[in-house]
Order: sequence, then C-alpha cells, then structure tokens
Amino acid sequence: MARAGAASADTKASIVVDDYSLQRVPDHARYGWFQVAVQRFGELSALSQFLLGATLGFGMHFWSAFWAITLGAVFLEAVSIFIGIIGVKEGLNTSMIARWTGFGSGGSALVGLAIGISLIGWFGIQSGVSASGLFKLMPILPEWVWALAFGLFVTAIVLRGFQSMQWLANITVPLFLILVGWAVIVELSKHSLGALVSSAAPGPHMSFIAGTTLVAGGFIVGAVITPDMTRFNRTVGDVVKQTVLGVTLGEYAIGLAGVLLAHAVKSADITQVIMSSVGWVGILVVVLGTFKVNDWNLYSSGLGVVNVIDVVFGKTLNRGIVTLVIGIVGSVLGAAGILGQFESFLSILGVAFPPIAGIMVAEYFFVKKWRHELSGAAELPKTSPRWVPATLVIWLIAGLIGYFVQWGIPSINSVVVAFLLYLIAGKFGWIRGYGVTATERA
Repeated sequence: MARAGAASADTKASIVVDDYSLQRVPDHARYGWFQVAVQRFGELSALSQFLLGATLGFGMHFWSAFWAITLGAVFLEAVSIFIGIIGVKEGLNTSMIARWTGFGSGGSALVGLAIGISLIGWFGIQSGVSASGLFKLMPILPEWVWALAFGLFVTAIVLRGFQSMQWLANITVPLFLILVGWAVIVELSKHSLGALVSSAAPGPHMSFIAGTTLVAGGFIVGAVITPDMTRFNRTVGDVVKQTVLGVTLGEYAIGLAGVLLAHAVKSADITQVIMSSVGWVGILVVVLGTFKVNDWNLYSSGLGVVNVIDVVFGKTLNRGIVTLVIGIVGSVLGAAGILGQFESFLSILGVAFPPIAGIMVAEYFFVKKWRHELSGAAELPKTSPRWVPATLVIWLIAGLIGYFVQWGIPSINSVVVAFLLYLIAGKFGWIRGYGVTATERA
C-alpha cells in the first residue's frame, strides 16, 4: 500500500496506535486524496446502501427513486464537504473539533458519547449480519462464534488505525465491487433493462419525501463524523474530490443497482436473491459489504470515547487500547444477539446527529466565536470553554424538530434549524462559554 508520508517510529513499533486521537494530524501522516476516497467509497458501498436502494425500488418508480437518491446525495455531499473542510484544516476528529465549534468541552463529551454509543451498537449488529452469511457459507461453527470472530477480526484491523484500515479498503472495496457487479449482472440479465426502468413499484407506494428521508438519514451519522477521515487529507480540494466521488458512486452505483434488483425480483429482500443467484459469492458480497463500514463504526466510536474520558475524567488514554476494549465488548454483545434489541433506540439516537453538523458549520464559517483561537496556531488552544448553554438548547430544539415534525425531510430540517438558530444566537451575542477546561494536562 502506498503511504503519503512516513509513519512515526512510535506508530511503527506499537500494536495499538493512538492515531492522533487528541491532537492534530501532522503533515507527514496525511494521505493522497484517492486513497482516502477509497475509504469513503468503502463506507458508502456497504451492504446497507444496497438494501436502501432495494427498499426505495420496492416502493418507488425507478425515476422517483433516482431523484430521491439525487436529493439525498446532494444534501449528504454538502454536509460532508463543509464538515470535512473543518477536519482537513484543523487536523482534528469530530469530537475534538466540537470543543471549539460551539459545544465546549462538556458539549463535545456529549457528542463523543452519542457517537460512541451509536456506532458501537451498529458495529455489534453488523457483526451479527456478517456472521449469518458466514454461517451459511461455512456451517462448521455456530453463528455466535462467527459473530465473535468477525468482530474481533475487524477490531484487530482498527487497532492499527488509519493505515491498517487503508490496507483493508484497498482489498475489500475492489473485491466487493467485482462480486456485487457480477451478482447484479447475473440477475438483471434475466430481465429487460428498459422494462425495469419503466415498471411500476412492486410494493406499497413510498412517497418522494419518504424516499429522500431514507437516503439522507441513512448516512447522516457518517456525514457528521467526516472529520475523523478528512483530517488525514492534505487539502480542501482533496476533501471535495473524495466526497463527490465517494458519495456519488456509492449512492448511485450501489443504490440504483438495489432499485433495479427490487424491480426485477419484486422484493426488497435482495440479499436472499443474490445468494440464490450466485451462491457462495452472494454470501461474500454480504460479508465484504459490512467490512468497510464496520471498521469505521469501531474507529469513530473509539475516538468519541477517548474524548469523553479525557473531558470527564481528565485521563488521556491510547485510542488503540480503548478500541480494543470496546471492540471486544461490541463483539461479545453482537455474538449474544443483545444489540439487535436496541436497534430502535439507536435509530432514535440518530436524530441527535444532524444538528451537530448545522452548529459546527455555523460556528466555524460564520459566527467564528472560537475560530481565531482554534486556527491561529499549529498547537491546539491551551483551553476550551467548558459549556456553551445556548448551543445545548439549539441542539435540543433542532433534534426535537427533526424527530417530531413530519413536514419535509427530518434530517435536512434539523440541520437547517440548528444552523439558523445558531446564526441568530451568534448575531445577538447569546453564544457564550461558561467555565474553562485545560486542553493539555500534566
């Protein structure tokens, strides 16, 4: 694997890599845009995106699904680019950036906690999904053992940080595309493409707003944690290129394939169709389709938890050690099937994420209460505000609007509301920090 810069001696020597969890990523550790784009595409070309396309196709005409994907993708690209620019400029992950983009250290701990709980939950659930496929392919071990093995394997990859995850992406992303392309071609070759495009939705009608909501909401967490990835980029242009390429290909190539398959087989359960069409290759599609999203689930969860521990307990822990612990816990819970019972809770928790993006963008690019302090030196500011009460109120209001207001698209509504309320609060001088937290401790 090509590396943009030489890794530090500590990085090479350690099995568990901290990966700059509480500091800026230095220039020598940054990557070329295409390498990071492979990781971004890996996130968006996951099995969940395939299933999302099938869900749209089952309830929508092809062109309605196309425009729903388009609107949702544009929204995700806009959020990812703006948040991603903050990441590449500051070289910091999402939880750390939050300290100086309107949340303060206390608010950033809440952001990190939301990220940590949500993503470790999905990590365990998707380990179970992969285990189901592995069990069908090789029933020599019980399904819970496969879930445990899959989770621990991904944990081992993530221990080494971004470098190891890049290696995984270079292997799994092309292989996933080849296999899923083969499976789709095998099934679609039995049908007329023109007839599929013009056919009515095979299932109950889904509205355009509902379809767009699924697209925008399906990756909003990934959009918000974009700085975890883009801090390894070199330039703003790199962020734009990788985001446009990754989101566009991920949403259209994988999403629209799912739409067409749903029309072809008259069902939203296309994973079973793929397995029946190409046998064990279909199972590999399922497994590979969860690899590149699950390593980022664990990686960002670890970063969030490190920030929480730093703020709440004043302890600086190695990201790799934290990742090892939560990876083992997530793998065990996933193998036990416990996390599957919390999917509804994790979905509700998801409404907390869109407002984070609106607040960060409003603060960093427009209000700039702490922008000069954050961007003024190579080193991190020595202190951050402890609490910003106005931000917490805005976050709560925007989240409630996203959850309860049925008009429009919830994810977009909550981002826009948070953005506008923060601008208004900044205009009237209501954005004020209370208390001070030291950034570095002896």
